Amino acid sequence: MAKVLVIEDDPQTATEIAAALGDYGFEVECAHNGRDGLLKAAGEKYDAIVLDRMLPGDLDGLGVLATLRSIGSETPVLILSALSAVDERVRGLRAGGDDYLTKPFEFVELTARLEVLARRRTIPAPETNLRVGDLEIDLLTRQVRRAGRAIELLPREYRLLEYLMRHAGRVVTRTMLFEEVWGYHYDPQTNVIDVHIGRLRRKLEEDGLSQMIHTVRGSGYVLRRSE
Repeated sequence: MAKVLVIEDDPQTATEIAAALGDYGFEVECAHNGRDGLLKAAGEKYDAIVLDRMLPGDLDGLGVLATLRSIGSETPVLILSALSAVDERVRGLRAGGDDYLTKPFEFVELTARLEVLARRRTIPAPETNLRVGDLEIDLLTRQVRRAGRAIELLPREYRLLEYLMRHAGRVVTRTMLFEEVWGYHYDPQTNVIDVHIGRLRRKLEEDGLSQMIHTVRGSGYVLRRSE
């Protein structure tokens, strides 16, 4: 169940929004001014925030939003506003809003937009690094380091190491390596995997570093964190 904070100064509107969202399965909490809303948003975890643009007092909706973003909050924010001009919508989005809905609005559209924001929040960030002990791969730059030392690998060696690291602690067979790294069906007569494993081991163990790739006799190989 997605948890939503509604920051809306009009009690009736807040109640109606909370009731509509509750009917769609959202767990809803409300705040009726900028300061209370900011305290709740900063102190608790929400999947999304519905934020009224025109809050009374010295902390309006954009002020709440700017403060949240300045303290590192990444909670998706849907701005509600009677200001429908394009430049106002752009201003709200540039301030850190994730969506902008003008009043009056249909509750079905509000819930649909919140479902999208809440679902987007649950999608994990793409993996950019692999790490096993002191061995690390930067998947964006394809740079490999062990104990802080850069290791130069050929393209096939890199793909072999990446596969082993993604399956760290588990035995991978020669058939698995041949099909996943080379893209061929395994030929038991070839020693190409053994040759590449040997080269990769030597590069990983330079300067007296301990062994990480181990042979499992009759099965394949396993990459483990060094002791």
